[in-house]
Amino acid sequence: MTPTPEFTPPPQDELLSVQHLRLETEATGQAVVEDLSFQLRRGEFLAVVGESGSGKTMAARAILGLLPTGIRRAGGRMLLDGEDLGEAPSERLRTLRGASIGMVFQEPMVSLNPAHRVGEQMAEGLRLHTQLSAAEIRARCIEMLRRVQIRDPEHCLRAYPHEFSGGMRQRIMLASVMLLRPRLLIADEPTTALDTLTQREVLDLMVELAREEGTAVLLITHNLGLVARYAQRAIVLQRGRLVETGEVRQILYAPADPYTRQLVDALPRRGPAEPGRGAGQPLIQVRGLSVVYPGTRTGLFKRQPPHQALAPTDLDIHAGETVAVVGGSGSGKTTLGRAILRLVPAAGGQILFRGEEVLGARGAALHRFRLACQLVFQDPYSSLDPRMRVGDIVAEPLRHLPELQGDALRRRLGETLDEVGLAQLARRFPHELSGGQRQRVAIARALVRRPAFVVADEPVSALDMTIQAQVLSLFQDLQKHHGFACMFVSHDLAAVEQIADRVVVMAAGRIVEQGTRDRIFDHPQHEYTRALLQAAPVLDACAPQATPVPAAASVIPIERPRDRALVQGASRGG
Repeated sequence: MTPTPEFTPPPQDELLSVQHLRLETEATGQAVVEDLSFQLRRGEFLAVVGESGSGKTMAARAILGLLPTGIRRAGGRMLLDGEDLGEAPSERLRTLRGASIGMVFQEPMVSLNPAHRVGEQMAEGLRLHTQLSAAEIRARCIEMLRRVQIRDPEHCLRAYPHEFSGGMRQRIMLASVMLLRPRLLIADEPTTALDTLTQREVLDLMVELAREEGTAVLLITHNLGLVARYAQRAIVLQRGRLVETGEVRQILYAPADPYTRQLVDALPRRGPAEPGRGAGQPLIQVRGLSVVYPGTRTGLFKRQPPHQALAPTDLDIHAGETVAVVGGSGSGKTTLGRAILRLVPAAGGQILFRGEEVLGARGAALHRFRLACQLVFQDPYSSLDPRMRVGDIVAEPLRHLPELQGDALRRRLGETLDEVGLAQLARRFPHELSGGQRQRVAIARALVRRPAFVVADEPVSALDMTIQAQVLSLFQDLQKHHGFACMFVSHDLAAVEQIADRVVVMAAGRIVEQGTRDRIFDHPQHEYTRALLQAAPVLDACAPQATPVPAAASVIPIERPRDRALVQGASRGG
């Protein structure tokens, strides 16, 4: 018989105590979270680390009493200031949510209602939990928006969420949560969809607000760089079980559990430069390429001025070379890649492919160019047809090659699936695959036609560290084997440092700096490049293990010697 777990009373400075928590599926009784115990002190910053499916978010939702349908709490206690949240009635939990426990979700566009103005959504919590007048609520909302660096808070209250960038929406979400000054803030992957600079700004704001209000923070993430920079302690989950807990420096620099060591070893690292790449005649030559979008209509006969998304740009990409394009959201990275592929209309300039002009190409010439180029999308789940099986998805591009029929087509399909490690999964649908497997399908679909040029648009931003390492290694192996040129669009500087031969830095639609990977990372010249590199959390592999962890949120120095591993989370490029 399993012994009844012992529940201990919380110490004076303890805010949250989770004791022997078990979550399971209602249908089968399979454990989602098994015997999870941890404590969070007042004002502390605790990180919950693990891959997708490790139970991080489920544990957080259990604390809030928001478990999804089909998942139940089968045991354990969750004490907030000594009050058992698991036994609290639903009416009591509603009073605690927002007022005592706040949550910042991973995707603010999903958690913010697109049908309501920002002001209405920010005021809702204050109306429910306080007795403030409408004027006082409005004044508090404006003040909080100013604190999270929203330039025009009065206009922000009248606007809708879709009118803001991802970083601004996350600031609005943070302001809404911190308005009620909760004792506990749960941040569930709050910066996955943000670029490096915006990620740093949002998390710095979160730490600042939490310190001012004395709020404890539970940061759920798979990004070890963020853990190193902001957290004081961390717990590591694997398949619903806690495998390691302790001070951040100890866990990152001297992990005791093999799974934790596996997470740390999966961090991207710079390899030696490949000699001979970037020589000879360029495969792609871009000269003066620009993109201008018409201004939005503001009335029957009124329109805002046109927006120049891409200023006249010059760029060369050689066969077999990987050119990484980095920058913040809205910098023009994705626009440049799509303009080269002629997926967005260019306002001017010239694109040469193997010396042949393609910007004005039509008919057979355009068809040849399109056959030789492919695009790997950021989100494979939305770019794969959910009604098609994996084999059919990968084989679809081959219908444009009439010489590949019958056995030849099946051989090409089999070879490609085998190269990406999906030979046994050809009959599955996309929803039956993991995120890493879906990204392998997207890569296989792009490479099955043996293209000469591939644009990879944030191909690993939404993946866990271990899966990201596998996909990056696979991509490098395939490039060596097939020799295609790659434009790697990303804000993930860790992935860029591992995979790139040259780096192009963009800001406000312009190239501000470009050069070899080693030169850009070790000797950046432009102020914006230095800001990007400084904003990226760095794990110092040579840090002394015995150094005690200070009480401040930033616990590991941010430096950039040549052979250190960059750590950067997932997000969406501009």
